Amino acid sequence: MTFHRDRAAEFMRRYQLDALVATSPVNITYFSDYHCWVDPVFKEYMMQPGGSSDRMQSYAVFPLEGKPALVVDPVFAVNATDSWVQDLHTGGKPGLDQSMSPTAASELDQRLRDVFQKSEPNATSTDALVNILKTRALTDARIGLEMEGLPARTNAAIREALPKATFLDCTSLIRLIRMVKSAEELSRLTRSAQIAEEAAEKSLALARVGVPIDELVQQYRASVAEQGAEFEHFAFSVRGWGIATEPSYVLTDEDCLYVDFGCIYKHYYSDAGVTLATGPLPAAIAERYAALRECVEAGVSAIRPGVRASAIQSAMKGILSQRGIDVSFPHGHGIGLELRDYPILVPDNQLRIRDDCVDEQSDLLLEANMAINLEAPLFMPGVGGLQIEQTFVVTESGCRPLITQNRQQPFMPNSTNPGSST
Repeated sequence: MTFHRDRAAEFMRRYQLDALVATSPVNITYFSDYHCWVDPVFKEYMMQPGGSSDRMQSYAVFPLEGKPALVVDPVFAVNATDSWVQDLHTGGKPGLDQSMSPTAASELDQRLRDVFQKSEPNATSTDALVNILKTRALTDARIGLEMEGLPARTNAAIREALPKATFLDCTSLIRLIRMVKSAEELSRLTRSAQIAEEAAEKSLALARVGVPIDELVQQYRASVAEQGAEFEHFAFSVRGWGIATEPSYVLTDEDCLYVDFGCIYKHYYSDAGVTLATGPLPAAIAERYAALRECVEAGVSAIRPGVRASAIQSAMKGILSQRGIDVSFPHGHGIGLELRDYPILVPDNQLRIRDDCVDEQSDLLLEANMAINLEAPLFMPGVGGLQIEQTFVVTESGCRPLITQNRQQPFMPNSTNPGSST
């Protein structure tokens, strides 16, 4: 289970919520471990020409008291049988030819037949949600409903079916729950980072003068897949002119390239970055790289529970300013089921993280077991790009690296210096 159940219950008690209902694919995965590749991209008009761009709707329900529940499309119910949430429901007809009886029904066969049988009254997934809330005696409860991305007509249908319930937007509250990781989340994040780091090392080792960078990207893709993860990104600078993923750039003997890469392992993201150098760095660029390294080290030293997110960025930026570098934007961000989770380590923007339940400073306090990336890029048009990005876990007294990521020197494929390894 990746769901931080105790933290969710703590937030629910704090804001007097009897249940939480997740409606987005990413948060349904968080609440239940259920994931369907098509949920984020399949829209109504793809089956009903002229229809809306609304996604197929699923739900995950977590009551403060009682069993959690999961609602999915009937044809994907079998995809949910490994979820830790055992109370599975569907909405709509399954569209399966059930006229034939198997010679020997398996446990899986029987479970799904039971799911479809109890779900027969549900014409839609929203009907299933309403019936779950009624069964849980939540018809007059305070219910946190994730409303971001929820179609207005669906929101209205839920409220109309349960007129005595109080529905509160909990979109931001769920983000705050997710920013502190459970033990299983940290385990998956660790494996995701390890896969990405090893794949990047194999990929960057191919870098030679005259080699198209496409070959490095393809090697990275293959290495990630071999280790059971999904490719997420492999980005690079082209002569210091920002960030690219598409141009077919051919490496030269004077390249220093910003490289940023990541993958997804069991739905959890990794995100890391190095500097790729095809030869020794000129002194002026080497000095800038040393400044970026010192910048990240300052950020690491500032991380501890109770510190505001902006303080980490300020420590990083302060080092670069002392070294005369004012055009870089060193910063940080959480990482998890999305490429960027809260907290976001940037200067205090005076905004609020707000919904019907929570109202917090956007400049969040760090907490133990947050997974945080620190990154320091520098782009020098016509010259090259530099990048250092590493992941850390906040501990009770400071932080620790999520995995070993050596960034003492740029990665130089032809170098025998151990410090050149990623």
